[in-house]
Amino acid sequence: METIKKIFKNKEVLKKIGFTLLAFLVFKILTYVTMPLIDPSILSSLFDNSGFLGIVNSISGDALRNYSIVALGISPYITASIVVQLLQMDIIPVLKEWGEEGEVGRQKISRLTRYLAIALAFIQALAMTFAFHNLQEQLFQPFVSDWATQNGSNLWFLIYFYIAVVLTAGTAFMIWLADQITLKGIGNGSSMLIVAGIVISFPGTIASLIQYYISDPNSALAGNVFANQGAFSGYVLFGVSMLMFVIVLVGITYMQVAVRKIPIQYANRPGSAKFKGKSESNIPIKLNTASVIPVIFASILLSLPATIFQYINVGASAGNWINQIFSYNQPIGFVIYVLLIFIFTFFYSFILVKPEQIAENLNKQNAYIPGYRPGIETETYITKVLFRVTVIGALYLVIIATLPIITSMILGHSYALIGGTSLLIIVGVALETAKQIETDTQEKAYAGFMR
Repeated sequence: METIKKIFKNKEVLKKIGFTLLAFLVFKILTYVTMPLIDPSILSSLFDNSGFLGIVNSISGDALRNYSIVALGISPYITASIVVQLLQMDIIPVLKEWGEEGEVGRQKISRLTRYLAIALAFIQALAMTFAFHNLQEQLFQPFVSDWATQNGSNLWFLIYFYIAVVLTAGTAFMIWLADQITLKGIGNGSSMLIVAGIVISFPGTIASLIQYYISDPNSALAGNVFANQGAFSGYVLFGVSMLMFVIVLVGITYMQVAVRKIPIQYANRPGSAKFKGKSESNIPIKLNTASVIPVIFASILLSLPATIFQYINVGASAGNWINQIFSYNQPIGFVIYVLLIFIFTFFYSFILVKPEQIAENLNKQNAYIPGYRPGIETETYITKVLFRVTVIGALYLVIIATLPIITSMILGHSYALIGGTSLLIIVGVALETAKQIETDTQEKAYAGFMR
């Protein structure tokens, strides 16, 4: 409550919040600006609340479903950032050197990330338009097909190129908008736009639940509703669904802030009276070090092959096997999904938290972990702690990621997926943003030399 009062008293923070909300409004308006030449209503049947397309559509704030000019959203930039981050791990020495050059190196890496994001956006736009056109012959407006095939010519490549350029320009604008939020608004711009896209879809989710359990006068769900719709049991199940959502949200918030603290001590520093004795501190290791990245990677890696095979004519037998292997609604796909989350969680956690580097830094700072010698012994201990913490973090991510699947099976519908990547992203960004707001609203009082 005190923080809220401080926010309204701080004009600078209010300006930042206002600018961020304005940016969200611009983003929301752009999601309704449909791509020229395209009939977006044809694509509505391809999108659901799960799978690769569902993930991308959720992050884009339904812009992909509408096939708007910002359909790709900020996703290419996020992908490029992850790729560049991985390439800095001794894969490309030049990038590692840039990472150690301070502000100049960070600017070079930022510039490279943007160039890579634009290239990825162009390639993704071409591939996506081509795939959608092959799957839905009526994707384009009728006059487009007549123009592309007039006089026996084939000018489809010009149409694909035009759409790819417009979609790439939309991604470039989203990157610019994210930068403006970072500079003039609250929080990290890229993360805030992703959260905005997810939050935008929440009212639709609640509306779908109401239509499924309570009332659907306009037949928006085409009759696919609860058997006892409008009865007391329908109201109860609607309330249970909302209660589960709140419980999962609170649980994720608690787990996101949980840390394992490794105590460290600094050796005596003779020659300075201020550092007599020992100064105690700790190394905090987050329970969910890898955040939402493993779930996103696992979902995309599992769903992408199935999405690709939709555009390829395969036999019924092969299609059945593909569905069994690459669908996490099936037993085999479910097990593969869980294993991928575990693998990516360990992989990404040990990339972010480097035991060797931590042990080296402790040694340079004349610090040590009580009971363990500096060097290899300290590194081994940190590795063991990180491994144990990551096991718990991986189990936590598996529960959050599989909860929507289990929930949809129990409830018999997928209109409200409880948990998943969306809540992980929202909670993580919300906590970081709250910390920044709290820091910005702190009163800056300085004591002079004379009192």
